[in-house]
Amino acid sequence: MSSPLLRPMTEADLEQVRLWRNSPAVSQFMYHSRLITPEDQKAWFEGLANDPTRHYWIIQHADHAVGVANLYNINQTFKSCYWAFYLGDGGGGSAGLGARVELAILEYVFEELSLNKLLCEVFVSNDKVIRLHEKFGFRREAYLREHVFKDNVFRDVIGLALLRREWKQIQGTLQQLFKR
Repeated sequence: MSSPLLRPMTEADLEQVRLWRNSPAVSQFMYHSRLITPEDQKAWFEGLANDPTRHYWIIQHADHAVGVANLYNINQTFKSCYWAFYLGDGGGGSAGLGARVELAILEYVFEELSLNKLLCEVFVSNDKVIRLHEKFGFRREAYLREHVFKDNVFRDVIGLALLRREWKQIQGTLQQLFKR
């Protein structure tokens, strides 16, 4: 998928992505908080090249890279995958950007990949993102107690999911509300 909003991540993006991932504003919502080195980042990116179960895009706003969206654990047998996104510095300057990213991912997963289920996991404390997913029809399917041990604290996680048939019921409304 490539669009004015999302373009495939390239090697030229790696340093910016690494800086975002290492920033407290982004890393607070990630499962790990280990500092990522340039070597770590390059090795991670090289691992993506031959992995059909993961797709990464750069989120763009006003022709600037402002974040990352990704699919992972893409499983054609089970017709499901997980997704996540984050906005780096300057990404919060556009009202509705997260919603437009979510819509683009839903269209790609259900219309282009023809999957049946899209899942995500969010820290319980990240109420803003939980509400965003629920606005797009995601339902809470799991409460994962003490699921992540980060910064010497166990953290709870909410598992959310949207089914293809649920997407079809709200697709038109969402496209009218949030189309680019």
